[in-house]
Amino acid sequence: MKNLILLFLALLLLPVVSQAAIEEYAFEEEVQEERFKQLTYEMRCPKCLNSNIAGSDAPIAADLRKEVYDQILEGRTDQEILDFMSSRYGDFILYRPRLTAGTLVLWFGPALLLLGGIIIVRRMMLQSQDAATETGLTQKEQEELDKLLDRD
Repeated sequence: MKNLILLFLALLLLPVVSQAAIEEYAFEEEVQEERFKQLTYEMRCPKCLNSNIAGSDAPIAADLRKEVYDQILEGRTDQEILDFMSSRYGDFILYRPRLTAGTLVLWFGPALLLLGGIIIVRRMMLQSQDAATETGLTQKEQEELDKLLDRD
């Protein structure tokens, strides 16, 4: 009985799965198909944010895949396609943003923060060592302290 219910539920879900859209693109050469795959994996879906347009089900991703396909068939280079998409959707669409004045913080910010942290920790360690070695006592005060602590 339990198996029959599971089978019934699985059959109810079957129409939902069959409605998924599958795009089929016909390329003239295998090189074009490889370029298409590479380009669609390099671009971020504007709606999904953390998914590339190759794996996104969003309608905007389907439109972008179609645009990449059309431009490949027109004979545009990869750089021309990336420039077009970047000019239209901004550098956000690229998983690896270009090195520009606006993206310097993205590229070098983490390294600068790490370097700054290392410098601060190093200074704190040096100051701690200096404080430990320097008692700030005069010779007479040190002798009195030694007598109190029963040191030789």
